[in-house]
Order: sequence, then structure tokens, then C-alpha cells
Amino acid sequence: MLKSLKKIKNLKSNNFFLLAGPCAIEGEKMAFEIAERIHDITTRLEIPWIFKGSYRKANRSRLDSFTGIGDEKALKILQEVGRKFDVPVVTDIHSANEAILAAHYVDVLQIPAFLCRQTDLLVAAAKTGKLINIKKGQFLAPESMEFAVNKVKESGNNNIWLTDRGTMFGYQDMVVDFRGIPTMKKYAPTIMDITHSLQQPNQSSGVTGGQPEMIETIGKAAIAVGADGIFIETHNDPSSAKSDGANMLHLDHLEDLLTKLVRVRKAVI
Repeated sequence: MLKSLKKIKNLKSNNFFLLAGPCAIEGEKMAFEIAERIHDITTRLEIPWIFKGSYRKANRSRLDSFTGIGDEKALKILQEVGRKFDVPVVTDIHSANEAILAAHYVDVLQIPAFLCRQTDLLVAAAKTGKLINIKKGQFLAPESMEFAVNKVKESGNNNIWLTDRGTMFGYQDMVVDFRGIPTMKKYAPTIMDITHSLQQPNQSSGVTGGQPEMIETIGKAAIAVGADGIFIETHNDPSSAKSDGANMLHLDHLEDLLTKLVRVRKAVI
């Protein structure tokens, strides 16, 4: 585990920790601009922070959807962000081979929600020795995540986080059952993804919709019921983002949101 990740794990803080960054790495300039803003904000608010960016998008509705700028190019950008700002970096993986590749560049490997039951993927991720963040499947009860955790532990890795990102409600909406946070905390530190949980998938256009106006509501509730961490995808111009722009938080609103969440955290600890 890299020095930067050890520093966050050992940081004495009463705050939640934060996974934040753009949905996908669209280029070096945008990644560094977003990272610099988040770094400045989290430093002032004393929030432990992990930079998030997908080097490849595999779960797309349409064949013409943006999937990435090239695996190694995007992974090298993630690595450089981590080095410049001395922060850990997290990215999604979709196969056992990707686990091996991405582990050379990042500190945390994230298992997408729709792949959280894939045994080969969980085992391969575990064997890299990296911290593994497993997103709860939209189709699973919180209690079912115990088995995903056990697969990683039984493969020799106890460094695990869980992330809730909502549960399917009908065909085109997600809901958050906040009982899931204390339930999953019994198995591993638990994060609330406050942007993906507001997705509206399966739109007739083939492009996922969202309700970003509800991000603050979901965030406050998650902190109030004891979430260890918050996951936010943010962009300096969501309307032009190449992936998930409909539910990302505008970067200009990040500091105000985090300031409010810090206040909630202080009120409930």
C-alpha cells in the first residue's frame, strides 16, 4: 500500500473521508484542474480525500458512448495526480486482467455495482493487495454485501470498503434505503455515493438522466446515519462532460456542500 494511502488511513480526524473527482478521465488538463480545486477545498475543511476517476467506462447503454482516452494514458494521468497532490487514487476495474493493470498505477481498486458478485474479479482485485472498494449492486440487499466482503477476505485481503449507490426502483429510478449504511458498516467501512444514487437509468435516449438538485439531501442524510465516507463525482462543466454529466455535482458547488456536511458530522458525533 502506498505511503499516501497509509497517511489517510492513519489520519486522526473526526471527519468523514471523501472519494471525489470526475466520472471519467477526459484528459490531463481537466483532471489536474479538478484535482487542484478539490485539494484546496478538502485541505481547508480537513477532510481526508481520495481522487476518483475512471480510466475506462465499460457499462454504457450505446455503442457510440464515450469509453475513455486509452487505458494506459488515463492511468498515467491518475498516477500523476496522486503524486502531485500526495493523495491516494481510486479507479474502477471490470475484469481480472484490469485489476493487475490498474494496480500498478492506483491505490484503491473499485468494483462497479453491477459486477459486485463476480468472483473472479473480486479475487483478482484482492490478490493485488490494494484497498478494494466494492459498490453494492443496485439489485442487492445490503445484507448480501457480506458475501462480497468475505470473498475478498478469504482471498487474503482485509482492506475493504463498501459503497452504497442506491437500489433500483422500477425501470428508471433509484432510491436510497438509509438502513443499509449501518447494516453494511458491520462488514466494512461504508461510503455513500451521493451522485450515482440519483441516476435515472434506462432513458429512451440511451443516456442516463439524474437529479443533481437532490445531492445535498442524500449527503446530509448519509452523514446523519453514520456513513464513514462520501463519494461524489464532480466536474467544472457537467453539461459538457463526456460521461454521467446529468448527475454530477458542479465543481463550483463542492465547497458549500462539503462545508454543510462537515457541520452535520460535528452535530452527530
